[in-house]
Amino acid sequence: MSTAFEQGIETLKAQIDARVESYLSSCVHCGICAEACLFYTETGDARFTPIYKTEPLRKVWKQTHTFWGKLATTMGLSKPLTESDLADWEELAYDGCSVCSRCTMVCPMGIDIAYMIRKVKEGLAAAGYVPRDLQEAGKRALKFGSPMGLTEKSLRASLAEQEKEIGMPIPVDVVGADYLCMLSSNEVVTYPEFIGSLTRIFAKAGVSWTLSSDYFEATNTGVQIGDTKIAAELSGRLVAAAESLKVKYVISPECGHAYTTIRWDAPNFLKRKLPFKVMHIMEVLDQLRTDGLLKLKSSFPQSVTYHDPCNISRRGGVIDQPRNLINMVAPAFEEMHDHGDMNWCCGGGGGVSSNERATPMRLKVFDVKKRQLDELNTKTIVTACSNCRMILEDGLDHNHMPHEVIGITELIANHLD
Repeated sequence: MSTAFEQGIETLKAQIDARVESYLSSCVHCGICAEACLFYTETGDARFTPIYKTEPLRKVWKQTHTFWGKLATTMGLSKPLTESDLADWEELAYDGCSVCSRCTMVCPMGIDIAYMIRKVKEGLAAAGYVPRDLQEAGKRALKFGSPMGLTEKSLRASLAEQEKEIGMPIPVDVVGADYLCMLSSNEVVTYPEFIGSLTRIFAKAGVSWTLSSDYFEATNTGVQIGDTKIAAELSGRLVAAAESLKVKYVISPECGHAYTTIRWDAPNFLKRKLPFKVMHIMEVLDQLRTDGLLKLKSSFPQSVTYHDPCNISRRGGVIDQPRNLINMVAPAFEEMHDHGDMNWCCGGGGGVSSNERATPMRLKVFDVKKRQLDELNTKTIVTACSNCRMILEDGLDHNHMPHEVIGITELIANHLD
């Protein structure tokens, strides 16, 4: 038995707090969570039932925290977890789960299944059972501050291109600005128009804001891996950058897990209250709308629909704000059959998009999103997460669908007065 495996088992044991115990003892094995999971509905494979993905945690809990489990273990009637078990659950936890929390929404016992899957990942990560792509992304994040390996030089190059395109400077390292906007690597490399759009909107609205050259990355690979040490280190760097610039607010960009990580996880990782308020960019833009600072001159002519990113809507509660903004610009708005806090995941959250091994599975489960879109007349999808945007574009291309995908910030900027 390897030392890493033993460390993984001990880490699993350490995850069993009062909250986990209450969840595990409350499960009635009804299986309702299965129908809420796109990895189950689109494959029909019972292994992808959400509660089953927590089985390593349940087994350790039963053997170490329950009377009958302890007795069975003592008598040799309960088999311990093996390295083969953890290898099997690596696929279930990292390839077959986006930690979207839709299963949590339907559990009749109120069990936060997604929370427990994150706990399972902690044990898998400690034992070394993490997809290679995520391991490498974690190493790059620690070394460079970005899972893509982007540096300040990469950021400066992207900003220079955007400044040239929009004809105005982008503020960097402004001490005492009201807002510090974080960026995901996706927005620096794949969708840099987000930065230009944000600059145009904030200039029109008179917002005091800045970027940080010291630490600009909103993505937290540690959370995706399930490694609290990495997650805490990356969160600490972000908080330190915000504190050094003495900002009042930190803005999460169009990124799903970044919002919940900065707003709720970071204080827990660092074990202290943050000296600034965290807002998603949709909350900031909607506040500008409420204050009358968003002046638009035209409407988007085509009908549109909105894809709710899971962490932003389901776990973050940012549901009305993006719709308020879209309705300012696109009067012909169509809702998907399932939307808001019950929208179906794009299939790429929770680190799945960074795990190349999971690509065939990810494209398969996109079928649920395809069905949603096929029910609508619109061919334009608006979303508020760069990762969702990338996965939607990939799924649309794979299925030869004629839709286009637009970020809300870009949509608003393109219609400024």
